[in-house]
Amino acid sequence: MRRILGISAYYHDSAATLVVDGKIIAAAQEERFSRQKHDPRFPEKSIQYCLSEGQCKLEDLDAVIFYDKPMLKFERLLETYLAVAPKGFLSFLKAMPIWLKEKLYLKAILRIELRKLIHWQRAIDNNSSVDEEIELDKKPKTPKLLFSEHHQSHAASAFFPSPYDKAVILCLDGVGEWATSSAWLGEQNSLKPLWEIHFPHSLGLLYSSFTYYCGFRVNSGEYKLMGLAPYGKPIYVDLIYEKLITVKQDGSFSLNMGYFDYPSGNVMTSRKFDDLFGGSARSADSEVTQKEMDLARSIQVVTEDVVLKIAQYAYKQTGCKNLCLAGGVALNCVANGRIYREGPFQSIWIQPAAGDAGGSLGAALLAWYEYYDQPRSSSLETIKDSETNIDSKANNNIKNAPADHMQGGYLGPSFSNENIEDYLEEHDIEYQQWQQDKLYDDVAELIEQSKVVGWFQGRMEFGPRALGNRTIVGDPRSTEMQTTMNLKIKNRESFRPFAPAVLAEDVEVYFKHDSASPYMLLVAEIQDKIKLAADDDLSHAGFDKLKQRRSKLPAITHVDYSARVQTVHKETNPEFHQLISAFKRRTDIGVLINTSFNVRGEPPVCTPKDAVQCFLRTDMDYLVMNNIVLDKSKMKAIHITQAKEKEFELD
Repeated sequence: MRRILGISAYYHDSAATLVVDGKIIAAAQEERFSRQKHDPRFPEKSIQYCLSEGQCKLEDLDAVIFYDKPMLKFERLLETYLAVAPKGFLSFLKAMPIWLKEKLYLKAILRIELRKLIHWQRAIDNNSSVDEEIELDKKPKTPKLLFSEHHQSHAASAFFPSPYDKAVILCLDGVGEWATSSAWLGEQNSLKPLWEIHFPHSLGLLYSSFTYYCGFRVNSGEYKLMGLAPYGKPIYVDLIYEKLITVKQDGSFSLNMGYFDYPSGNVMTSRKFDDLFGGSARSADSEVTQKEMDLARSIQVVTEDVVLKIAQYAYKQTGCKNLCLAGGVALNCVANGRIYREGPFQSIWIQPAAGDAGGSLGAALLAWYEYYDQPRSSSLETIKDSETNIDSKANNNIKNAPADHMQGGYLGPSFSNENIEDYLEEHDIEYQQWQQDKLYDDVAELIEQSKVVGWFQGRMEFGPRALGNRTIVGDPRSTEMQTTMNLKIKNRESFRPFAPAVLAEDVEVYFKHDSASPYMLLVAEIQDKIKLAADDDLSHAGFDKLKQRRSKLPAITHVDYSARVQTVHKETNPEFHQLISAFKRRTDIGVLINTSFNVRGEPPVCTPKDAVQCFLRTDMDYLVMNNIVLDKSKMKAIHITQAKEKEFELD
């Protein structure tokens, strides 16, 4: 038995993944345990969870692998500062002490952190203190320490868990060490690099520059920009192509760096960028105007066009019919939808933890397949590139579970009724235990009555999307539900859309989509038969479009008649599938609203404590944890008051 721990840390979205003999045993982001969104610190608690789930100790591991190479990143930092000197000198002075003290000595720092975990585990095992264990053995032996390149980790996370034995892989993000975009050819247990584009020319950082300029937070507000885009018009597209980015037919690109400040400054854009678009960046607390909507739409169109060109060239270069995607740009599900519909590939698979957190998973699998040279055999049927069904882009039978190795993305901790009851009773919180055989019908009845329900079941999801285990659900037929959930539950902007969770077997009934989309990473148009005749769009601009009822499922229909689809499969999530099925029996609609179980500024909930606190702080009506149910109307006022004392942070 060979155990490998993958780690991503020290930038954003730290995470850990445990792989045992090539199987993903556990994976989790540090933010879920620390409750600090996008937590960049060493993933101590994530590692502890992974080891617990794998029933092993740190000393049992064969290797620990880090997801990038800090020396290459330091080289890029130095060369960038030298290239723009003396500009950015203050930023240089700020960054250097951190690099000289910590990141240049990352191998030593990682060993220190790993030894702390060993001492912690020994203290638990021996019923002693950590200090006593340090005294007995100051420097216990740590596992073999390996390092992967950043985009190599992304590529491994996209290809090795995919259902393909051969695929072309695109990794698109802000920046790794030097690479910002790269292409790879994956075949069996190996990855071959094909090409890469280097910093500072970055599609991810271009998109983040508009995120910043529109008043949203970089590395978390990109979702908002994507959701804002349909409210605007693409009036700046020509200007972006004329001044900001040069794109060749093969999709390769370069940015006009005079408009950007991110290589050496403390902000994303320069004064020249401000002048180009007629003013400084929007402040986060000011009103979103038509200008921001039009900018969002314009950069979204440009991003989609560039990504599509890159994908088309990757196909032309390799002739490979299967495509895998990873990197932060792969979370742009609108662009993914265009590749799916318009691209040349017959089958597409996207890593659900496409950002840096997924780098921990990719690094662990890379060590297993390439460092230890293990064959890529599996109980799953892999799709051979030469045998892909020519008549369909579906990467598997849509009615069956996804043919990949991600186990539906459910790789985090789960909690028993005993765990849940212990917390509730300790804090004197009223609850009921409902009959399991009636649970789904009873909860479906609540949803039918326009109640908002927190749904907490099974193992927590890995990656940014709620996939039915740490989820808030509602009735998609409600005309008020989008506004209610945004403002009263999520405490976020009213324009942000909600995603539908649909029974996999029913997806084509509601959406113009013909394959599995289990990870909510593809946007599709709703079917014509559920559309409603809307008012003349010319008479509705900006957020006035929210007043139009566009479909029979208004709460999950965006203003451009699109939806970010999650297909729910009974093989990977029988509980969520049963809940939606129960709702369908009552309403003849096999769809629910599905949004992540959190509020603005906080990561999705992990534990029963997190779920209860979120439930009490919001206007959610019910919380269902396994078959234990909390009714807001029966909660003590003191509990609600105390929970609401915490303010919501900006995200």
